This record gives sequence, C-alpha cells and structure tokens, in this order.
Amino acid sequence: MPHSPSVPRFSPRTIGLAAAVVTVLIWTSFIVIARASADPARGGVLNPFDIVYARLWGASLILLPWGLWLTARDRARAQEAGTSTPGTSSNSSSLWGLSPLPLAMTVKVGFFGGLLYAMLAYSGFVYAPAAHASVLMPGSLPLWTALLAVWILGDRITTTRAIGLVLIVGGDLLVGGASLLHALDGSGIWRGDVLFMAASFVWSTYSVLARRHALDAVRATIAITAFAFVTYVPVYTVLLLLHWVPGQVLVAPWRDVVFQMVFQGMGSVVISGITFTKMIQHFGPVRSTMITALVPGLSAISATIFLGEPLHWNLLAGLALVTLGIFFGVRAAVAPKIIAARANSTRA
Repeated sequence: MPHSPSVPRFSPRTIGLAAAVVTVLIWTSFIVIARASADPARGGVLNPFDIVYARLWGASLILLPWGLWLTARDRARAQEAGTSTPGTSSNSSSLWGLSPLPLAMTVKVGFFGGLLYAMLAYSGFVYAPAAHASVLMPGSLPLWTALLAVWILGDRITTTRAIGLVLIVGGDLLVGGASLLHALDGSGIWRGDVLFMAASFVWSTYSVLARRHALDAVRATIAITAFAFVTYVPVYTVLLLLHWVPGQVLVAPWRDVVFQMVFQGMGSVVISGITFTKMIQHFGPVRSTMITALVPGLSAISATIFLGEPLHWNLLAGLALVTLGIFFGVRAAVAPKIIAARANSTRA
C-alpha cells in the first residue's frame, strides 16, 4: 500500500526564527506606516482616531469570534466537570462573552493596552517624525517597565540594569529634549514626543499588569480588543454620524480603510501578538528582548529610506544610547541565570 506523502514539519528553531522575523518586520512597519498615514502633510485621508477605529474593526473581526469560542468552550468544560474551577467559571468571562477574562480585569488591561495606547500612539504621529517614535516608543519600554515593576511587583533594579536605564533616559533626552528646546518657536514636534512617551508608558503599564496577574497572552489580547471595541467603536460611530468630530472613516475610499483594518488591526494586533508569543516560547524573554532591540534602529533607517526623514546627529546618538541601554538590561537579566546554572552544575 503506497504511503501518502507526509506534511513537512518545521523544527521549533525554524518556527522561532520565523516568528522573530515577522514580529520585527511588523513592529518596524507599524512605525513607518502609522507616520505615513497620520501625518497631515502627506495627504492622508484618515485622522488618528479614524485609524484607531479601523484598527479595532480589523482586529475584532478575528479576535471577538475567538473570544466567544473560548468562553463557550470554558463553560462547556465547567459543566462537564460539574464544578466551577478558576478560569473556567461563567464569572471568568465578560462583555457578553466577547472577553475571556473577568470584567474588572478586562477593563483594567483593556483601558491601557487596547484603548489608550492606540489613541496616544497614532496621535503622536501627527506631530513628530517616525524616527522620534523609533526611539521614544519601543526604546522606552524597558525604562517604564522597570520602574513600574519596582512599584507594582516589588522588583529590584540591579546596578547593571540601572546603567541601562540611565542610557535609555539619556537617549530619550537627546531626542525629545531637542524638541522641547524649540517648543516656543512654533514647532509642534515636542507634542508628538510627549505622546510617544505616554504611549510607551501605558503599554508598559499593561505589560506589568499582565505579568502581575499571569495573564495568558491570547486571552489578554482578546480582552483588550473586546474592551476597546465595545467602548470606542459605538461612541465614535455616533459622533461621526452626528458630525460632531472631523473623522472621515465612514466616507473615505474603502481601499484606505481596508488597508488600515488589515495592517493595523490584523497585522499589528493579531499576527504580531501571536508571533511575539511564539518568539518568547522559543527564545525566552531575555533573547527576545535582544531581538526586539533591532526595531528602533530598523524603523529609523526605514523612515529615512521610505519617508525621506533626516537622521540628525541627536537622533543617531539617542538611538545608539537607547539600543545600548536595552542590551545592558538584557545583560542584567542574563547574569542571574548564568550564576544559577553554574551553581546547579557545581552541586551536581
């Protein structure tokens, strides 16, 4: 009897590498495309709040049915077991079954990770170039995350990590400080820099909350999307229909809206969320941080190539300091693992 051809299986390393490449490409493209879309000088038809609207629709088309399925499966398992165990009870879902997390947790993480982050980030691109976002958003994540982890989780900042954080602050000041110095000459770039820093802060808040409550990555992504969808989409739709806001998403060319739905929603939220999780599973959080440290440099260079943005000396210096600071933070996380491994080998 002839054997049917077997489906080729990829090794975990291949899957991990592919996930890392996809994650870095999407994160880099997000910064460049968001600037090209939100910058009024480039003739975009959608404003930042229109892009948030399209992003939520695109992500929700996939994640909300997924959330309903997870909720129904959890309830079915709870009924079969005849018990109400944590994570499978009816109280573990909310928003009519769209979110697989309890309501209080959905509101908490959804406000920071799903709603506020998108509104701040896209608004920042109206004022500041993509190169600034490259340094101030992904580059500042380790700074805010470390400070919040000390406050919320009780983490301790080691000497090596402190050096890394100082380098990151120095890089941020080189980029954002130059904009603040010109705040009185009519330049609005500083507004974008402040919005980028705020976006980085609220995303770090979501990350620390997710870590504190040990949230599953898929369920957390569905929950923050569900919260943002049910709170933002109906309100913004009404405001658009009443012409109380200057949005164009309901009358803009469908190609522009669909593109934002596909890339910002399905790409930036769904695909990069899954690939980032796969990257963590294969490389671990430490090496994954090293990989995502490529994003600030790649996005700044891409903005120069595709958007024609200049790379001034302060941007290059700030980018170098932030990248170096991230690597110092990674080194601080690697050292305890090496010491523990040596101790275990000695005991063995």
